[in-house]
Amino acid sequence: MRQAQVYRWQIPLDAGVVLRERRLKTRDGLFVHLKEGEREGWGEISPLPGFSQETLDDVQPVVMAWANNWRDGAQPPLPDEPSAAFGLSCALAELSDTLPQAADYRAAMLCSGDPDELFAALAALPGEKLAKVKVGLYEAVRDGMVVNLLLESIPDLHLRLDANRAWTPLKAQQFAKYVNPAYRSRIAFLEEPCKTREESLAFARETGITLAWDESLRNADFRFEPQAGVGAVVIKPMLTGSLQKVQQQVATAKALGLTTVISSSIESSLGLTQLARIAAWLTPGTVPGLDTLQLMQTQLLRCWPESDLPCLQLDALEPLL
Repeated sequence: MRQAQVYRWQIPLDAGVVLRERRLKTRDGLFVHLKEGEREGWGEISPLPGFSQETLDDVQPVVMAWANNWRDGAQPPLPDEPSAAFGLSCALAELSDTLPQAADYRAAMLCSGDPDELFAALAALPGEKLAKVKVGLYEAVRDGMVVNLLLESIPDLHLRLDANRAWTPLKAQQFAKYVNPAYRSRIAFLEEPCKTREESLAFARETGITLAWDESLRNADFRFEPQAGVGAVVIKPMLTGSLQKVQQQVATAKALGLTTVISSSIESSLGLTQLARIAAWLTPGTVPGLDTLQLMQTQLLRCWPESDLPCLQLDALEPLL
């Protein structure tokens, strides 16, 4: 006998979470819980405002209709909406025990706030010192000076940078001008510095800074192909689609020799722990980009190891079925 339930949830975010020039005060989403006999599976559906094609209000009726059909014994196809396809495919993968339990809970430390406060935390990182810095939120010159200072002050630090297509070619050059060429090899990659792929590729040629594709993976005209200056892809499963599509993208990128990083779309702790399992399974050896729990005020259902945040249980969720 099958059972299905859909829950809606909301988590307050710390002040200062800004996405595409809009301040996000809460993270909202759905959980789907499937049961068949003694087996069960959970999945998260949480479109990311400003990045996802669909909204939570768009997908809620879609997810509820799918869950009802599945509960009634059908094998409904996954929805077209990427967040719904991903969350439902994760629930099915847990139900069938095809999503491995082993998880990679390492995370590239997300740097935000006053740079002076970061040095002690970064210097204290055990093992490989890897951090992520959002650039493009302030003046490009300031970003360049901050990145240069971090690399200069901590000689064994490597940085992943993400510009979210914020720069014109001129601003990208202003950024690079303030990063010592001797340090640029310790920039693991810079995600999407410019508004177009052509401008970003030109930036890589001119500066020697390695590019990573992120938003481009979701453009209809994107094709995986060898490109000079491109060394990585950042895959955000919540924005990509089904677990099967994520697998396909990882396999294609790896075949091209690209570093492949599983990255968060600011999921709940439940979603993050699933991403950690996906990373250990599909991208072993590569530190995933999952250090976003620090932006939240609570966890839900499943806790991230060693997090001090309170972890709310089922009674904090709103059942919809």
